[in-house]
Amino acid sequence: MWMYLGLIAALFLGLHNLCKKHAVQGNDAFSVLLGTLITGFLLFLPLFFGSKYYPEELEAIGLFVSDISLKTHGFIFIKSMIMASSWVLAYQALKHLPITIVTPIRSAGPFFTFIGAILIYQERPNFLQWIGFFLIIFSVFLYSKIGKKEGINFKNNKWIYAIIGATFLGASSGLYDKFLIQSLALNPPTLQFWFCTYTMLIIGLVVLITRSTNPNLKGTFKWRWTIPMVGILLQTADYFYFKALQDPDALIMLLSAIKRSQILIAVVVGGFIFKEQNKRKKLVPLAGIMLGVFLILYS
Repeated sequence: MWMYLGLIAALFLGLHNLCKKHAVQGNDAFSVLLGTLITGFLLFLPLFFGSKYYPEELEAIGLFVSDISLKTHGFIFIKSMIMASSWVLAYQALKHLPITIVTPIRSAGPFFTFIGAILIYQERPNFLQWIGFFLIIFSVFLYSKIGKKEGINFKNNKWIYAIIGATFLGASSGLYDKFLIQSLALNPPTLQFWFCTYTMLIIGLVVLITRSTNPNLKGTFKWRWTIPMVGILLQTADYFYFKALQDPDALIMLLSAIKRSQILIAVVVGGFIFKEQNKRKKLVPLAGIMLGVFLILYS
């Protein structure tokens, strides 16, 4: 069941990426990110108060926000710091790079998760799963070659380093999620509500500092309907992802790979919506990534 929940999460993540690309185009990336986090916070705020007055009803439908200790708040704050850093890098990169380049690089995230799952959680892949992971990495390398034809030099472009850093931090957060969900026994709504709260405050501080120190940012933010949609789709995807992770049999390395199937939406649909170049050539490494995911799932 956790594999199916992972696929549902991937569907919402793919739609989330399309909305995010539209939201940040010609827009202040930090302000867009803050808007999506405020949306996520407002989405869970009724559940937080509802859990005080109707705990049994919300617990019955899996939307109960439980009370947690100060120590657990600290663990969630660490996750907020990791993801805030990842999102800041990713949003800036997405603003300056094509979605058909950014999304496949993000697809290398399972490789970092793969290494962490072996070292930290002692998850043991088989031979075909090894092939699948290295096939994903090789396919991302092919994307770098195609990216050069669009004027993107992977060695000299700082936004490439930004998206690689964001990918590494995102993978670290994925490994940390298993600790929060399984070791601390946090339920998804509780983790999501406090995560949104702390991350919203962190990014709010970033927006305040950048706008107060850079007068050129005034008037650069444009409201778009996709901004709240990014927040809603992301929190929906995270809910299904955390529900999958609650299963004690769930392997974080496989779940992370399953989520990469979101790139089918980003590359195929997004490439046509945003009219990006070399869509047919990008289908070759896309097929490689999808084959790698298939080997991981069905080996």
